[in-house]
Amino acid sequence: MTEEEKQSKERKPKRRGKGEGSIYYDKKNDRYVGSFYTQEGKRKYVYGKTEKVAREKLRATQRAEEQGLLVAGPKQTLRQFLEHWLENVHKPRIRVSTYVYYHSMVHKHILPELGHLQLRNLKPEHVEAFYARMEKEGLSAGTVNLMHGVLHKALEQAVRRGMIPRNVCDLVSPPRLATREAQPLTTDQAHKLLEVVRGHQLEAALTLALVTGIRRGELLGLRWQDIDFEKKSLQIRRTLSYLTGHGFKESEPKTAASRRKIILPKFVLDVLKRYRAQQKEIRLKVGPAWQDHDLVFCNGHGGFLRPDRLVEMFHTLLKDAGLPHMRFHDLRHSAATLLLSMGVAAKVVQEILGHSRIGVTLDTYSHVLPGMQQDAMEKWDEWLRDDGDAEEESE
Repeated sequence: MTEEEKQSKERKPKRRGKGEGSIYYDKKNDRYVGSFYTQEGKRKYVYGKTEKVAREKLRATQRAEEQGLLVAGPKQTLRQFLEHWLENVHKPRIRVSTYVYYHSMVHKHILPELGHLQLRNLKPEHVEAFYARMEKEGLSAGTVNLMHGVLHKALEQAVRRGMIPRNVCDLVSPPRLATREAQPLTTDQAHKLLEVVRGHQLEAALTLALVTGIRRGELLGLRWQDIDFEKKSLQIRRTLSYLTGHGFKESEPKTAASRRKIILPKFVLDVLKRYRAQQKEIRLKVGPAWQDHDLVFCNGHGGFLRPDRLVEMFHTLLKDAGLPHMRFHDLRHSAATLLLSMGVAAKVVQEILGHSRIGVTLDTYSHVLPGMQQDAMEKWDEWLRDDGDAEEESE
């Protein structure tokens, strides 16, 4: 042992500030000891063969304490971990609407059932029994799958930080999802919808949704400045949602592909021009009470239109028109199906819908492809017939 090491071991620990921690040499066990008080007032110890190792461990442990990862040490419950993870780790990375949904799911379902268990004691059997109870209580397979995704993501963080040896969700299979068939409008039904909606207050909104496949949130977040009548296009720049307890929230489109430019046909531009003129008349009648947000689709005073109100009016119109009941989102499926049936290339449909990958478009609308293949094969017959006729004429 060098003289410097001897002096280091014999040196008394320096007086440090509150929460800063200290390092000293333990002669009896020939090791360095680092210690500090946690936020709960408990003394936490770390050990190292050298002063450097002990100091590094002390700093790492203090950082973990600051991040809330030492709550009750190894006895940390799933509730303590999940609440910290959701508020401090995950919340900054997700949309407000996603956070609100996750918060409700965690506090309403996961924590009441599993929150009391220690994080390290959580077993696959606990999670399996939890999923079974949720299904028995009437929750859909889709909702249980979403809970599985949230729990898996959180536990993955715990694994990466060395808090648990494995992610128990890897050993559990969530309930199988039932494939939900989209209900796109047929060509005849689409024609009928456009006829019925003519002159209705939803004419512009439903025409735009049916022709472009624009999402409901994108539709409600649309502003007049986003529509270029000269270039015959609109730009998707934002999406609008309504969250209970939080009100209306505008946010960026979910993906880069969702920020897109859509070329509009003339008849849609004409519908929008008529609608704009009607909106100006209403604005004059309302006067100073008008809220100028430049919204294309708004309530009677220019303010944000609630998504559920739009859906309610849509369903009433379908019923009055004798059209089958469908989700508002099925207008998006209708747009894609009709475009593909018209022979529009799948890549173009992908860009119009704002899908991030063409695979999403092809997988979602694979039911349209068999008919397109039939058309393609018939084109071969037509081509060969034309070629044969040309040879006969030349003879």
